[in-house]
Amino acid sequence: MSKQQEAIFERENDLQRKLSQRQLTMIAIGGAVGTGLFMGSGIAISYAGPGVLISYAIAALIALTMMMCLSEMTMAHPTSGSFGSHAERYIGPWAGYLVRYTYWGAQVIAIGGEATAVALYMKYWFPAVPAWLWIIVFAAVIIFVNARSVNNFGAFEYWFSTIKVTAIIVFIILGICVIFGLGTEPTGISNYTSNGGFMPNGFSGVWMAVLMAIFSFYGVEVVAVTAGEAKDPQKAIPKAMRTMVFRLIIFYILSLGIMLAVVPWEHTGAHAVTESPFVKVFASLGIPYAAGIMNFVVLTAALSSMNTNLYLCSRMIFSLGRGGYTPKALGKLNKRGVPFNALLASSVGLAIAMLLNVLTPNAFGQLFGISIFGGIFVWIMIFITFLRFRKENGKLQSLSYHAPLHPIPAFAGLLLLIGIMVTMLFSADWQYAWYFGAPWIVLVLISYYFYGRRANQ
Repeated sequence: MSKQQEAIFERENDLQRKLSQRQLTMIAIGGAVGTGLFMGSGIAISYAGPGVLISYAIAALIALTMMMCLSEMTMAHPTSGSFGSHAERYIGPWAGYLVRYTYWGAQVIAIGGEATAVALYMKYWFPAVPAWLWIIVFAAVIIFVNARSVNNFGAFEYWFSTIKVTAIIVFIILGICVIFGLGTEPTGISNYTSNGGFMPNGFSGVWMAVLMAIFSFYGVEVVAVTAGEAKDPQKAIPKAMRTMVFRLIIFYILSLGIMLAVVPWEHTGAHAVTESPFVKVFASLGIPYAAGIMNFVVLTAALSSMNTNLYLCSRMIFSLGRGGYTPKALGKLNKRGVPFNALLASSVGLAIAMLLNVLTPNAFGQLFGISIFGGIFVWIMIFITFLRFRKENGKLQSLSYHAPLHPIPAFAGLLLLIGIMVTMLFSADWQYAWYFGAPWIVLVLISYYFYGRRANQ
């Protein structure tokens, strides 16, 4: 490896290493258990009915294989640039530039989607207050939290994640009681096969639901991005990744399975999202104040995801700044060790959310459709980078973790993601994501040709 190539992984190492393994795990859960599950699952259910469980199982398999590949690369190169720096090293400078900018753009839009969801949740209590006002209020809070030290961010995210994880566990326990009739009339699992059967729209509906299910797992890669600020990345990162992915699979599959058993799927599925399906379930059970409590939980989940996504965006644009791909000011730290300029630049997603909420009633679906394209593209690039990483290095014996069954998981995940991207292109519901996503890729590559490649000359 040349000195220039070594510098790719060294230039971000002055970030403060304060995050513990426990914080890393909760931050990762915070990034992935959010609006994709609590709000977006309603869209997935509308496509697949009870068959959405298969959709989430497919998405979980892709996420698991991606994290196995990313874990090994992160062990070898723990840096805040993460898969962006890996792509730069193993594919080429243009790839690192493209991956980081695309991930940043996708996460910026995701922040806007989370902010839109927050506004929808607040309408449960304050239906007359305009959505844009809630976006401004909560945006200010999230920016303030991220502007403090990384340890402050970690503590905030830890407790936010704890709230929603606890709520999911309670939801699962209560749901099991309802299904089996512990203290109430049993509902059983007849709702799985009523109203059109387990797959009312066939496998095509199940496959379409994978699009939204993938987005629900989008954010698990935050563990790799936090590697630059982990206390002991060699030990903390692989452990956090393993525990986090399996917890997510359990939380998603179990909670959705219970939701679909308790309430008929057509009551929770909706193409136009106006309310969390989890809140609908609690409202239907007639438990006093349960729906309001659950609405508070999903609000907390959305704020948690906003918080994590803003962290991700700021670190990715910081990495670009350190590489000379953006104005140097975006690669600087303040006295608290926070990339404050990068943080402000990444807050643009909140402004986009506010604008779309004023202009269109379906801002949530549009924002997430655009973000899904960028997220899937980045995951595809992670798999390609890993294949190049293994080709160049082989199986590094110095690492304590290796992705098993190589190269089968990487190729399987890559092919499934390509299939999803092709499906989006030919789907009337998702084509607009291509209309925004494909031009973005082209513009980033053009900007690299005229600007980005100067950093490597």
